[in-house]
Amino acid sequence: MIPVSHFLALGAVLFAIGVLGVVIRRNAIIVLMSIELMLNAANLTLLAFGRARHDAHFHALAFLVIAVAAAEAAVGLAIVVGIFRNRHAANLDELTLMKR
Repeated sequence: MIPVSHFLALGAVLFAIGVLGVVIRRNAIIVLMSIELMLNAANLTLLAFGRARHDAHFHALAFLVIAVAAAEAAVGLAIVVGIFRNRHAANLDELTLMKR
């Protein structure tokens, strides 16, 4: 049996990698992928606590987070594709379209 601390450590590492991806990279697609990685790390943490407490409510909450992540990915990707068609750039520093 794997201890819960291993799952929590893996979730922390995945979340840290996601934060680094958001902070360091300037490509919109990579930023969206990093946000998905952070949401998956949160899911892993929720499921680890659910397993430790033998509570199905954590699993239901993880399914809710998965649904929100799927909606975020679809809407975010649609926005990035729409901006890319107009500006021909996916770099976040070059996208000042929303500021006007």
